[in-house]
Amino acid sequence: MAAPLAERLRPTSLDELTGQQHLTGKGSVLRKAIEQGRIPSMILWGPPGVGKTTIANIIAHTLHVPFYTLSAISAGVKEVREVIEKAKLQPESILFIDEIHRFNKGQQDALLGAVEKGTITLIGATTENPSFEVNAALLSRCLVYVLKPLGEHDMNALLQHAIAADVELGKRNITLKETAALINISGGDARKLLNLLEIVVEALPADKEIIITDNMVMDIAQKRIALYDKSGEQHYDIISAFIKSIRGSDPNGAVYWLARMIEGGEDVKFIARRLVILASEDIGNANANALLLANATFEAVNKIGYPEARIILAQCTTYLASSPKSNASYMAIGNALSAVKEYGDLPVPLHLRNAPTRLMKNLDYGKDYQYSHDYEHNFSVQEYLPEKLQGTAFYEPGKNAREEELRKWLKLLWKEKYGY
Repeated sequence: MAAPLAERLRPTSLDELTGQQHLTGKGSVLRKAIEQGRIPSMILWGPPGVGKTTIANIIAHTLHVPFYTLSAISAGVKEVREVIEKAKLQPESILFIDEIHRFNKGQQDALLGAVEKGTITLIGATTENPSFEVNAALLSRCLVYVLKPLGEHDMNALLQHAIAADVELGKRNITLKETAALINISGGDARKLLNLLEIVVEALPADKEIIITDNMVMDIAQKRIALYDKSGEQHYDIISAFIKSIRGSDPNGAVYWLARMIEGGEDVKFIARRLVILASEDIGNANANALLLANATFEAVNKIGYPEARIILAQCTTYLASSPKSNASYMAIGNALSAVKEYGDLPVPLHLRNAPTRLMKNLDYGKDYQYSHDYEHNFSVQEYLPEKLQGTAFYEPGKNAREEELRKWLKLLWKEKYGY
């Protein structure tokens, strides 16, 4: 049985590689390193099907050095250590780890010493942002190369190359009349593109001329596949578009990107968690009900699941998108954290300290603290910040109806101190 088309056409040299010219084209940094035979440890980061594994294989084929491959799905610390022991006896050994983001901290730590000492050169492949998924110590010892989804020109070139170069396809009389459906369904993934082409060809009679059209591809694929990959770059791009549409008060854009995630089978809890975060980060005190609804949405979709959860998510999404916006609370905690980093652990004013023992009371812990409820408006002017930060207004109410009410109240209380 023949291997899948994508595997049959896997490039063995940089000149055969489609796309990624910013990394592998003439004069590019990675190409120079390969040609000089001195590659650094690296992380290849990009969506599925854009050449991460292929580049690793090309490096192995070009440099003729000991080359080991592990999959993070099935390998553990034991397998990593076995490769490292072999590499100690074989200078310039390369270890390729596919889906390195799946390695836990212990597994990544097992690599650290060998990479640091140069026992192995590591090539990791990941669809996830390595800043989040690879620990800092290991990441600092690797260069990160970002691979891009293939563009329309590259995808068309790949289709033409497949028909001209593959022996199995060469047995058929194939004409590419239209390619938009093949390209759109594949979404920049070369492997998906080639395998879809093969599925289309195999679905048609072998003894007749094959004229590939968009309608034919859509019929064979049964339905258009949403351009969404829960494990790849599209995951982050689409959730970003979703969040920005809500933040931008566009319920139409927001519900569209929600539909893309639903069609792609995204975890309802992931979507709902983002709505809860957004309700505070981007709406906050401009509409306190936003957080209540978002939290209720999380609880509801967790109980209901698909397909009905789509209705609950749509209600919350359109409500949040249509709500007044404020990032004042988000900015306030950012400002306060910056102050903590700048000034360190400033001492708590004595009058605010807890005094559970006689010794603490003798040291004036809690002395002169004014219990707010004993005063008019349940308020008494006193200092709540460390001495170095006195008078610092971390929270600036947003310019919306609800927070203007808060501003008026704070101004009544704190005008002389914070200038509200």
